[in-house]
Amino acid sequence: MEIVQAPQPVLSEKAKKITKIDKELLDLIAEMKHTLVTASDPEGVGIAAPQVGKSLQLFIIKPEKDSPFSVFMNPVVTLIYPTENKTGKTKSKKSRTKLEGCLSLKDIWGTVERAPKAEVTYMDESGKTYTKVFSGWPATIIQHEHDHLEGILFPRRVLEQQGRLYKSHKDDDGEDVFEPLEI
Repeated sequence: MEIVQAPQPVLSEKAKKITKIDKELLDLIAEMKHTLVTASDPEGVGIAAPQVGKSLQLFIIKPEKDSPFSVFMNPVVTLIYPTENKTGKTKSKKSRTKLEGCLSLKDIWGTVERAPKAEVTYMDESGKTYTKVFSGWPATIIQHEHDHLEGILFPRRVLEQQGRLYKSHKDDDGEDVFEPLEI
């Protein structure tokens, strides 16, 4: 599948709810899984339906090379931030700030602060509904992909947080080099 590149309108629109699971949707999910692991360098860890030109509330994540795919349809995401206990000590880990990229913004990167945990209610491709709490790297990926369903690309988060954006390229040794972008 071809990955839609910014500024295509489907990337800035709120995606539509999935109302039925049929062969067409299951074929789309299979194609998205294939595209996720074959379409980029470095290999992607998540892909949302708007990134393949479909305005549907659907994304897939694969946090590690050997991880199984996880399919999220019509997800509702609740962010979980650190809280303090009675002694004033933080009970959970701080927000995560990671360098993010996007299959729809080739060679653009930026640091984004994300909640350390996310509770997600969603359906999988069989129509089964789950409510789970994800933490760490999977929680970061889920937040990034869920933003796609809301029509938000990660540079908006970078700019909201007054961070920096970078353009990457390979040097003579094939190593990634990140150069700051002026905005």
